[in-house]
Amino acid sequence: MILALTAAILLGTVLGAVLYGRSQLRSRTLSEWAVGGRRFGFLIFWFLNAGEIYTTFAVLGISGFAWAYGAPAYLALTSVSLAATLGYWLMPRIWEAGRRHGHITQADFFAHHYRSRWLAWLVALAGIAAIVVYVQIQITALGLIVRFTLGPEIGTTYAAILAAVLMLLFVFFAGLRSAAFAAGVKDVLMVMIVVGLSVTVADRVGATSMIDVYRMAQDRFPDIGHLPGLVPAAGLSTTWLMTSALNVALGTWIFPQMFQLCYAAGSRTAIRRNALWQPIYSLSYFFIILLGFAALLVGTDPQDGGMNAVLLQFVSESYPAWAVGLFAGTACLLALVPGSVLLLTAASIFTRNVVRPLRPTITERQSLLVSRISMFGFAAIAVWLTIGATDSLVEIGLSAYATIGMLAPGVFLAFLWKRANALGVGAGLAAGYVMLLVPSVADWSARAFPEWEPGLVAMGANAIVAVAVIALTGRRGDVAGPDAAALPERA
Repeated sequence: MILALTAAILLGTVLGAVLYGRSQLRSRTLSEWAVGGRRFGFLIFWFLNAGEIYTTFAVLGISGFAWAYGAPAYLALTSVSLAATLGYWLMPRIWEAGRRHGHITQADFFAHHYRSRWLAWLVALAGIAAIVVYVQIQITALGLIVRFTLGPEIGTTYAAILAAVLMLLFVFFAGLRSAAFAAGVKDVLMVMIVVGLSVTVADRVGATSMIDVYRMAQDRFPDIGHLPGLVPAAGLSTTWLMTSALNVALGTWIFPQMFQLCYAAGSRTAIRRNALWQPIYSLSYFFIILLGFAALLVGTDPQDGGMNAVLLQFVSESYPAWAVGLFAGTACLLALVPGSVLLLTAASIFTRNVVRPLRPTITERQSLLVSRISMFGFAAIAVWLTIGATDSLVEIGLSAYATIGMLAPGVFLAFLWKRANALGVGAGLAAGYVMLLVPSVADWSARAFPEWEPGLVAMGANAIVAVAVIALTGRRGDVAGPDAAALPERA
């Protein structure tokens, strides 16, 4: 029953998404495939944007984090609202730039605004690297669900490969509009299932209500409700929570796929309405953390997946098979939809900002083919990162935010300072990645800023260097030189 329900939800949603996407867009160009024809209204934009927030990171990752650490899982509650507040200001500006100049990728924005081809290349490579790390989250989670439904005899390597194949099959024949349809289905299903599980979870742990579950957890584990939580040695203090939440908020709209989502919106109004209502999704974390605490109370002990598999294990042990099947099938969509959008974005960047500058005569049809083929390479790298990895989904997610956060100063400076130039942004990128990736420098940073999120420290160094170099070198037009390469008004 579990396998049948999982397969029915997955196949039904994917088939509906593909049919919907193809019925809406008859012509097949890179622009239509990657940004949905730039016609997304409020509702479809809401589901697709929320699809990037309500993922396996949110459901499996945060519930497992609550089970393992307790209060540090409140990171999810703070970061979503902070990101929406920032998005209300930033997203319309990204949309306006994309609509005015025909941008398809994030690197297009950097190339046009800073008039620099080499900076666009750096941004493209950095964006692809961050995307691949984030795809690792979805493959890790989808692999867990594959093993859960098919049985533990399926090895982790084969499960990860099968998870990547499922993502590739979906996005290869679909596009951004199809992903938006699937995102709407999985959001509605998951909210219903999580609320349904939460309403009935008190009976499973011997409590009288959902609030009583929190009380029981506090009584049995006195450290669970305040920072640093159940494992003080992990360093998940108030400082960690504040700096991590700020880093996530600053990095959320810097991910390349979020740029493409902004480009896909039909109007500025759709974007701003979305930002106003998006914090409502943070309320769902009350239920997700509740389920993590309930799993801790009943002694859930996942065998293979560590904290990432806690919620799957708890549901399978506490609920009937039909409920488990519904949850597993919907959880598949939580990984499949965001993972597909991520692969689509990486492929678009690769084709438009890496291949096209080397071969300017490439046609739209060839571009679409190259994009689809390149996804296999990116998926393979993500599978390789997944095999043997033991980090929690939250830890992998924070690594992805740290990586993409290096592009944040360049984005914000573009809208805040007319003097911002490619040389300054490039110097900031170099300084940030040194702080983040060079072991000796990273160790010094950890000692100098104990319990700070490393990504935020590196982003700060990046911004300081960028501002200093810009102040010394003048306006962006003065430094573009022979490398200047403005994009055409319409691509």
